[in-house]
Amino acid sequence: MTIQRRHVLQALGSLGLAATFPLTRMASAQDAAWPAKPVTYVVPFTPGGSTDVIGRTLCEKLQAALGQPFLVDNKPGAAGAVGAAYVAKAKADGYTLFGGTISTHAINASLYKNLPYDPVKDFEPIALVAMLPNVLIVSPTLGVNSVQELIALLKKDPGKRSFASSGAGTSTHLAGEMFADLIGVPLTHIPYKGTPPAMIDVSSGQVPFMFDQMTAAVSLVQAGKLKVIAVTTGKRMALAPQLPTMMEAGVPGFEMASWQAVYAPKGTPKPIVQKLNAEIRKILAMPDVKDKLGNQLGMEIVGSTPEELAAHMAKEIPRWAELVKKSGATPG
Repeated sequence: MTIQRRHVLQALGSLGLAATFPLTRMASAQDAAWPAKPVTYVVPFTPGGSTDVIGRTLCEKLQAALGQPFLVDNKPGAAGAVGAAYVAKAKADGYTLFGGTISTHAINASLYKNLPYDPVKDFEPIALVAMLPNVLIVSPTLGVNSVQELIALLKKDPGKRSFASSGAGTSTHLAGEMFADLIGVPLTHIPYKGTPPAMIDVSSGQVPFMFDQMTAAVSLVQAGKLKVIAVTTGKRMALAPQLPTMMEAGVPGFEMASWQAVYAPKGTPKPIVQKLNAEIRKILAMPDVKDKLGNQLGMEIVGSTPEELAAHMAKEIPRWAELVKKSGATPG
């Protein structure tokens, strides 16, 4: 009886293994064939901003390298939370990617009480693409040429001045809150659904100033419609070395930088994640991409591994939680 039972169990085990092998081979074959159809790359902000520029640059190169269309889909709203929530619920098959940022995958975790996604549990990190300094952008209508001149102007009407941002909870929002706190002047935050509409209102003088990436401001600065007077990082920017840092300009303790990354829904097969990471790192090393993102737009290109991006997030989430608490920033 014992021998017969052993044979039955062995037979059942063999059947189980036999049933598993075809599924494993099928999954591996599907992963190896990826991509076999168009891939959607979700950008959680309006067209024209840094995340959009990076997304379109990567998609163009990925399409050329992998032979399938890579299509940008802009889903703005709630500091990127609308697009992030959409991708978090997408099928984890490699056909939906996400242009994540410091907002979607660090700041939002502490800013929103009921965030409709988890930055860590709902996403597969693929690559940290670039670090981006924010710059202090003022309207030419203000007639100021330095940070100290702006501060003097703001102090003339305390509580009656405002600043724009690309959305509540973005690094551009928190930069404004930090500025208000450090100079001791209450300012009203005016959030927009992306960088371009905010910059339009700053250029016209409807809102006096904002913080944002140089990436999106370059064309308007060159046209004389915006003025950049400082950079938010601890050291000067290679793209515009004449710009002082905020600390050099007389605002001690002001230092911050934004970042951009690529993610996929949690559970996306590791071979696909690895393939994407390898291709993205190749793209970021291309001379024309380095020139566009680095030399022309002032980004510090990174091109990390998935593990390095995960480690970066592990440091950033608690750091921004502290800043959110200190600034008193809210989504509204």
